[in-house]
Amino acid sequence: MKNKRIIIAGGTGFIGQGLVEYFGEDNDIVILTRRPLPASGRVQYMTWDGRTRGDWAVALEGADLLINLTGKSVNCRYNDANRQAIFNSRTDATLILGEVVQTLEKPPRLWVNAASATIYRHAEDRPMDEFTGEIANDFSVQVCKRWEAAFNGITLPYTRKAILRIGVTLGWQPGGVMHPYLNLVKFGLGGHQGSGRQMFTWVHINDVCRMINWLYDNDNASGVYNCTSPHPVPNHTFMRLLRKTAGHLFGLPAPAPLLSIGAALIGTETELLLKSRWVLPTRALQEGFVFQYPVLETAFPDILAHMPRSAYHLF
Repeated sequence: MKNKRIIIAGGTGFIGQGLVEYFGEDNDIVILTRRPLPASGRVQYMTWDGRTRGDWAVALEGADLLINLTGKSVNCRYNDANRQAIFNSRTDATLILGEVVQTLEKPPRLWVNAASATIYRHAEDRPMDEFTGEIANDFSVQVCKRWEAAFNGITLPYTRKAILRIGVTLGWQPGGVMHPYLNLVKFGLGGHQGSGRQMFTWVHINDVCRMINWLYDNDNASGVYNCTSPHPVPNHTFMRLLRKTAGHLFGLPAPAPLLSIGAALIGTETELLLKSRWVLPTRALQEGFVFQYPVLETAFPDILAHMPRSAYHLF
């Protein structure tokens, strides 16, 4: 994709940084954010609150691609206030973007709305995909269902719509999960979490970007796609391969009771580590998408090559 105009709502987070790095050299990008930064190269920032129409709306006129990543982080305690903010930040942003796009004379050709692979139930028995996946009703699933329902309720006759159910995204950019995982490895705590049998559904940040590019180039692509590696692994395998790539022979495991205490101390939930996400990208594979990093054995070396040695070694 070159010489296109791309709008990224909520684009200052981890995935947004990856998209800017991937698309920013050859395309004009406008980031909608609560905390705008100075323009840099072909990347501009506009203020929005994720709820109401503002000056940012003019940027969508004539845009080629709209990507919505907006949503409060789920890395928090699930008290009533945080639950409501997690729901509202996703649905409000989606709805106001829909209202604006409906008024445009030249709307974006494609709107990709982020979602999460955690919409599927805890699964240790079989993998889930777009066709046979079972959707449960715990809190994280409710978030995903409302988010997708808000998007699916918007009628846009001139804009293709796609939902990306994204797995745990691995990359070197700040704010991603690799930094805390590598800290565990660095200090000798990089063993498995809980039983270690829970499945870890992941995707390399470059493949997230490449799948969005692929969706744009394929005029018939719309609807739900799982944006996940075709080779998820058990947690114990994930940690073993990470230790091996980082050059560490041993890591202490973290049993579930210890994780519960630690999660309470740092203000998060153990579900983020212990839920078994076993998700496959069946639609994308059937329709011809080829992953650049299908396995951790190639993903981990690439990611660590972008990071200083101090990120995963004390010395």
